Order: sequence, then structure tokens, then C-alpha cells
Amino acid sequence: MVSCVRCGVAVGLLAVMAVPGFAQKEKKVPGYYGPQPAEESIDLTMYARIREEGFKHSHVMEFGAALADGIGPRLTGSPNMAKANAWTRDTLTAIGLSNAHLEDWGEFGMGWQQINTWARMVSPDPEPLWMQAAPWSPATAGPVKGEVVYVDLATAKLDELKGKLAGKIVLLGAMRATPDITDPLFKRYTDAELAEMATYPTGERRAGAPDFQALMAERRRLAALRTQALKLFVSEGVAAIITPSRDGGSGGGTGVIFDDNGANLATAAQKRENAVTIPNAVMMIEHYNRLARMVTAKVPVTVELNIETKFTGDHEHGFDTVAEIPGVDPKLKDQVVMVGGHLDSWISGTGATDNGAGSIVAMEAMRILKALGVEPKRTLRIALWSGEEEGLFGSLGYVKQHFGTFNDPPSDPSVPAFMRAHGPLTTTKEWETLDAYYNLDNGTGKVRGVYTQENYAIGPIFKQWIAPLADLGVTTISYRNTGGTDHLSFDAVGLPGFQFIQDPLDYETRTHHSDMDTYDRLHAFDLEQAAVVEAIFLYNTAQREEMMPRKPFPHPEMERQKTAPLKGIYPGGVE
Repeated sequence: MVSCVRCGVAVGLLAVMAVPGFAQKEKKVPGYYGPQPAEESIDLTMYARIREEGFKHSHVMEFGAALADGIGPRLTGSPNMAKANAWTRDTLTAIGLSNAHLEDWGEFGMGWQQINTWARMVSPDPEPLWMQAAPWSPATAGPVKGEVVYVDLATAKLDELKGKLAGKIVLLGAMRATPDITDPLFKRYTDAELAEMATYPTGERRAGAPDFQALMAERRRLAALRTQALKLFVSEGVAAIITPSRDGGSGGGTGVIFDDNGANLATAAQKRENAVTIPNAVMMIEHYNRLARMVTAKVPVTVELNIETKFTGDHEHGFDTVAEIPGVDPKLKDQVVMVGGHLDSWISGTGATDNGAGSIVAMEAMRILKALGVEPKRTLRIALWSGEEEGLFGSLGYVKQHFGTFNDPPSDPSVPAFMRAHGPLTTTKEWETLDAYYNLDNGTGKVRGVYTQENYAIGPIFKQWIAPLADLGVTTISYRNTGGTDHLSFDAVGLPGFQFIQDPLDYETRTHHSDMDTYDRLHAFDLEQAAVVEAIFLYNTAQREEMMPRKPFPHPEMERQKTAPLKGIYPGGVE
């Protein structure tokens, strides 16, 4: 992830925060809570056919080149996102899928695209500087030149800057650390790491976790300071703002520009009245730090820059691309098995690994099954989402329209939405027929297993499915929850939604939301393997006699006990 956000801690908690609000009774849908066979009926001949088609006749890299190179970055609401929606719709039709179409999930907000961005230090020494426009930045009126001012929000005294900022170029944000790189930037999971994933985390493993409440409090404090600073900059007539790239973890300080650093938070930038009105850009850490150090040392620094961007409308809508292979079994064809990934991206690269990879793998999995002439018992449906990076908007909108929605009770507006309690869940008829949703959104690495999202009944099923795939490296069933992407939208309303475990490669260190996220970082064999695994999961799900088991709804009394400890439980205790 919301990438996403890759979607960060907030979206990662979506399912957890939503579940306590379930207020309806369990539905006895046929096959829903019914008995599951102890032994799965596995068609190894179909496994072999899928492997043959997927490894010897793959189109996944062709899809990747068309999407990443041919279309490029795909910010939700942008012209490139519209091109990606149209291209995927038309390509899925050409593959032979039925009813390929776009579904409108609602208004997103301002459409925007970057045309060109450059910068150079003029004095005390001429030097090219590497930066990109921050998403939703307005344009400068051509090249602008100004003296540089450094403002570290954590220590700045904003009142002392009044009357001193007109025409200046402001470096906004503390200098970033550039630690030595002592670990590889590229890795695959070891057997030991996969074995650890197969265990359920205990309190001991969580002992070193950060204080989430303290983290949120600090973020709110800095956000408030930033709001004050922006008001001051507007009133003073600042020429432009430059913020540092985020550090990228162990990849920090490697010349990579990560453009998701919050310079223009998308949830605010979607509305014109909340947008940042000063042109602003994100600069690589090494160049940003040099400028900041010189200014701190009282060396006058002048920079010239040009931020050329374009707004395409204030009320752009978001769309998901959807297509199907219809089911043929008279009793099961109305049930649906889904696969997907998010089609949108950030803008500094071309969105190849995040999440072009997941999108083209889903397309290739469906192509494989169609090429083999598979006539599934259940309907197979692909959905390629938009708006994931800003908050899972595309998948949330789809789930709301097709499966169910929460009636939210009144809440304190100062409490972030993801931390609020949810009201009762109202479901649709389609909610009863969604069998499972499979998602891929952790880069270009091959599949090593699958997270069950604490669906314990489904683990034994998946274990049987992956046994014939051990030679491809698929060995791990993890009962843990994993967050940050579109399967959460399904899991939050009680539907089986799953994310695959992938080798990390250089996803977090180099390509995630960065200018390095290009076609060159895609790994052909890994993507071919992932498409083969997805196609097998889709086929197996579609052909089972029983629907996949779902997690039971929480018992309301048990949920109350989590927040209201039982009185008198200790001998001799005082009530």
C-alpha cells in the first residue's frame, strides 16, 4: 500500500477496526458454513496445463511494457489513469473475456499531471538538482529564481520568519539521515523467514512495536505546524516549496526520489479549497541536505526551478476495470471468484512494481485460463482498482456498491476515520455469492505462499493446493493478517479476501513509490510464476463444490468484554 498509503498503518488496520461493528446475524448461505471436505479434489492435469501455458507462452511482460512504458505513471484522476482503464478494458476484451467494462466508484476530485520539473543551484556554485513535482502541486509561472530558506518544522519559530519570505524558495522539512547501507537492497525470503511467517505472532514479538498512539500524536502535531507554516508562506508570497524525499528505509540516501512524502496529502488535495496553492516539489535527500547545510551555515544559496504541471478538472471520477469468464454450472454460475490488483500509481516512476505487477499478473492469470478453454463452474471476475494509493477508494467503492456497507454512528470528527467504530453492516444479495477475492500487491517478487487473514478454516484447503507447487517455491501458509491493500475492503465486510506472500526483492528499498519503479525492475520469471499460481487458485476455487469457508462474525458480547473487563473476576476483588 494506502499503497500505498501504501496505505500505511492506518489502512492496515481497516479490517481490524471494522470488524467490531458487525451487528447482523450469521447468514446460513448454502455452502457458507457447511462442512468442508477433508481432502480437496485437485486436478493435477490442469496444474500441468496452466504451467505449460504460463511459462512457455506468457504475455505478462508484454502487458508490463504496454502499461509501464506505453502509458506510464497513473495517478488516480489523471489522463494516464483514464488511458490505463481504457487499455485494460480493451486488452481484456481482446483476450476473450466477457463484459469488459469500467465501473464508476464516485467522485475522486482534482485531476492532475506532471508535465516537466527541473531545478539547479545558481550560487554559490552551479549544480543540477534532482527533484520531481509533488502530486497535485500547482505550476510555477515559468522558471523562477530565489534565495533559499531552510525551515525545520520541529524547531522553527514561524513568527520570526514574518516579513522575510517574499520570493524565497523554502526547504520545508528536516534534513534526512543517509545511513550506511550494510544490508543488501535486494533479497528473497529464506526458509527460516518463511517458517517464522507460518507461526502466529505472540506478545513477545510485538514487544518492540512502536507506540502507535504516540506516533499518531506526533504526526498530528507536525501536521498542525505544517498548516500554520503554509498559511504564513501564502501570506508572505513564497515562490516555491521543496520537501525532502522520505528515507525509504534501508534504501535511504541512494539518490532515489520517493514522491509519497505527504507534501500534498491526497485526502486534502482532492478538493480545490483544501489544496496547497504554492508550487512544490520533492527532492532527493543528498541534494536537499546539501542545500540545507549551506543555508544553516549562513551561506547564501540561490536556486532556479521550473515546476510545470496541469490540472484537468476539479471533479474527476474514479473507475475500476472489470471483466469476466462466465461460469457454466447451473447451480454455481451465479457465484463469483475474483482476482485483482490496483492499477493506479504515484507519479515519479511508471508504476511498474506498484502495482503494475499485480495488475498484469491478474490479467495474465485470466488469459491463461481463457487460452486453455476453461469453462469454470463459477464465474471468474477480474477487477483492477484505482484510488488505492489514496485510501483503497476503488475497491471500497466496489464493495460498497456490490456487497455491503456500514451505517456509521455519529463520531468525534477529531478521531481519524479508520479509528472510529462502525455501525451495523447492511449486505446485498451479491454478498452471499462472492466466494473469494485474491490480491497481489507487494512488487514483482514470486509468490511464496498466502496470508489467510486469520481464516483458520481455509488454511488446510490452501495447504493442499500448494503442495504440488513446492518446486516453484510456494510453501507457506500464514494465518496472520496483512494490511495495506485492496483485499482489506473485502475482509472488512466479512468476505474472504486474501493477499499472497511475495519475495520482497528491492520493493521496499528502491521501487515502492519511487522514480526507480520502472519496467526495468520487473522480473519476468517471478511474474510468470505468480500468474501460474494465481490461475491455479482461481481454477481450484471455481471448481469446488463448496464455497470457501468464511470467518464467523464476532459475538457482540465478546466484543464488549474487550473494552469492558469483567468485574469480580479475581477472588476477593472489589466490584
